[in-house]
Amino acid sequence: MTGRSRPLVAFGSLGGTITMTPFPSSGGIEPRLTAEDLAASVPGLDGVAEVRVATLARVPSASLLPQDVVDAVAWAREQVAAGAAGVVLAQGTDTLEETSFLAGLYWDLPEPLVVTGAMRGPAQASPDGPANLLAACRVATAPAFRDAGVLVVLDDTVHAARTVRKTHSWSLGAFHSADGGPVGQVVEGAVHVHRLPRRGAPLPRPRTDPDVPLLETFLGDDGALLRTVREHGARGVAISAFGAGHTSTGLAEEISTTVAAGIPVVVSTRTGAGGTLTGTYGFAGSEIDLQARGAVLTGALDARKSRLLLWALLAGGVPRERVTGHFLEHSGR
Repeated sequence: MTGRSRPLVAFGSLGGTITMTPFPSSGGIEPRLTAEDLAASVPGLDGVAEVRVATLARVPSASLLPQDVVDAVAWAREQVAAGAAGVVLAQGTDTLEETSFLAGLYWDLPEPLVVTGAMRGPAQASPDGPANLLAACRVATAPAFRDAGVLVVLDDTVHAARTVRKTHSWSLGAFHSADGGPVGQVVEGAVHVHRLPRRGAPLPRPRTDPDVPLLETFLGDDGALLRTVREHGARGVAISAFGAGHTSTGLAEEISTTVAAGIPVVVSTRTGAGGTLTGTYGFAGSEIDLQARGAVLTGALDARKSRLLLWALLAGGVPRERVTGHFLEHSGR
């Protein structure tokens, strides 16, 4: 940053609501704006940082792929090497809790990588995109958030990528961190740090794209869905289970068969907070029983992120015997 009066922030746009304007043929809004358009729409941004922009994609976030996230992280790494004090990525909010977590599995630089978006399009009344982008740039340049990994900034609230979840389909306050709360806030333009999130060791870049389905259990689940995905070539399976990590007896039996076939199974709670237990319940299908069958209990890590962690481990060629250790490292327990 030698010779600069303001810190340099690299800003990349992947699309999403923050870029969406009305499109006559569909009758709704679609991703059309560029990163340059977005940066130009933010009042006061010039006073916060010098911004270098790039349009990486223009797609709704439901259509992003894991490789898109890996490529965005590689771009962000190049920007830091070229002098950026921090990096901001804008995308759609539908998958933001997943993409930010996946990015965090590969981001090992001290410079903040901040993911943001918007709940309202720029043509709607009171769009939140400009404010979110401004706050994200403030966080990306905040010295206090160095070594914090990947952060999510929306509604002037700073979340750790590991804990953040989208909990409402359209509200401006759609994002929350259930366990431990947010890690910071932006108040009157100042960045306040509540705590620094813990970072796990970075994972090897993916070499393959393994099939890792996510199954949510339900009343009457006899394990047929798990059996089906196993027979159709799943490389690993994530299960969103009842309570503290519980399944029916039938599903527990299928978990045994799946693990015995060399396919790792990770089990999370579907409740949204609290995480799995390890040693309280002992019935068939309980957390004690499932661990005895070889399943990995994911602690405070929710099922969506547990699936991504398992995908990343398998894609990077991490040996099966090291899967449990990585979940202990990244679960927050």
